[in-house]
Amino acid sequence: MLGHRRAALRHRFPAERVNVEKYLILSGEACWAWPRRVLVFPEVLLQVQGSNVISAPRERVWALLQDPQVLARCVPGVSEITPSGEDRYDALLNVALGPVKGKFQAKIAITDRQPPQQMNLRIEAKSPTGIVNANAELRLLAQDDGSTRVDWTGEPKLMGMIASLAGRLIGGISQQQAEIFFANLDKEAQAPTV
Repeated sequence: MLGHRRAALRHRFPAERVNVEKYLILSGEACWAWPRRVLVFPEVLLQVQGSNVISAPRERVWALLQDPQVLARCVPGVSEITPSGEDRYDALLNVALGPVKGKFQAKIAITDRQPPQQMNLRIEAKSPTGIVNANAELRLLAQDDGSTRVDWTGEPKLMGMIASLAGRLIGGISQQQAEIFFANLDKEAQAPTV
């Protein structure tokens, strides 16, 4: 089918093969690029958001979110997390996004930190099946009963084979993973401190 599409586009851009490639890439259609025979996949970008209540004061929740070992226990699929600089971490994630499973090498950066109210995260994860880049914002709001409401937004962007195979599922998977993360964080917050 793509061969027919490419032939039709050659008539539209008879003199410039590069324009055909740019059109196919910008339109998000997977195609074989002429110069290198590279398969180009579409990108998937969406927004997810939610709100979760943690049964602990805001300062305790903030402290837990700053501890890499706690995050390693809370984030689904994390097998290791190591500091790589100030507010930067390297992580190894075992992730299953629909039919795509694999190990992702991730770089995590914490930006725009405003203790104990807000923090932003930037995540870049790569594997042989594709790339996942995500930006997230967490806002911590103290509640009257002593608990903390965490309002969060995220913008995951999938590229590569993972975008074409799991792109339609990423919204639901992101929500599910966030629920698991916050349930684990709530357990950590209620655990006795040593």
